[in-house]
Amino acid sequence: MLQVSFLDIIKAQNRIASEVVKTPLIRSEALSRLTEADVWLKLESLQKTGSFKIRGAFNKISSLTTEELSKGVITASAGNHAQGVAYASSLIGVSALIVVPETAPETKKAGIKKYGAELVVYGANYDEAEAHAYRLAEETGRTFVHAFEDNEIIAGQGTVGLEALLEKPDFDTILVPAGGGGLICGIAIAAKAINPDIKVIGIQTHASPPWYYSFRAGKLVDVEYSDSLADGLHGGITQGNLDLAIGLVDDFILVEEAHVAEAMAWMAKEHHYMVEGSGAVGIAALLQHSLGRLAGRKVLTIVSGSNVDAGKLAKLIKEHA
Repeated sequence: MLQVSFLDIIKAQNRIASEVVKTPLIRSEALSRLTEADVWLKLESLQKTGSFKIRGAFNKISSLTTEELSKGVITASAGNHAQGVAYASSLIGVSALIVVPETAPETKKAGIKKYGAELVVYGANYDEAEAHAYRLAEETGRTFVHAFEDNEIIAGQGTVGLEALLEKPDFDTILVPAGGGGLICGIAIAAKAINPDIKVIGIQTHASPPWYYSFRAGKLVDVEYSDSLADGLHGGITQGNLDLAIGLVDDFILVEEAHVAEAMAWMAKEHHYMVEGSGAVGIAALLQHSLGRLAGRKVLTIVSGSNVDAGKLAKLIKEHA
């Protein structure tokens, strides 16, 4: 069972503060005009490794015992979590092994190796890679660092919300990209501790909607998946994270792929920031008025990452010129 308190997030903030970027919190004049609300962006896209994931990874790895550190860590991921684990391990001086499926893009493999992690390519898909990583963890004694179903990971990701609310404590609503659930659970714990009336809303795409349907059913629901620009949000969730979210998160909404593409291009043109699809889903919801009437409210949206292929983003910008 996952158990994360506000105190755990404060401890995580103290633990990671010297190694992560205190990312900018900026007001979007354009989104504020469009929605008649007061809209702010928390730019985790400017975080080390281009994603919030370094927060949870560093908090988890730095909480391990000396004996655990001596045996190293392992994870399965081809995305931002892998780079977060690799980079955090390099900072702490611990051996990291990352297992990725055969389908992992070369750019992401290069990003993992850049931080000194050992890379193992195994399996036709993520599930096969993860199963192999668990086997290797048993064989080698390495600690498996889960991307989202882990108390220290969630506490680390929660520092995104803590950091924003310490700077601007009067937000009414927080929009959070929802993938595995570590980020939204962590932010919700911090937000509700500071202001129980604040609304925390998760955003997914129709291409990967497990939170949307499982949250409404109160249990894990099988859904269909398809390719998505928000690849960092793509995949299943666990009962542990769902149980945690049910008591904390107010709602989940879905956005269309076309609107994610538009939001990525809009952020580049309007704010001059490179943002990956996963980081743009909150922007997409605001641009499309998917949240209903927000007039007069103070809204924070988490821009969670910037790891998008430059050529892909350039194409989207051209298409939405």
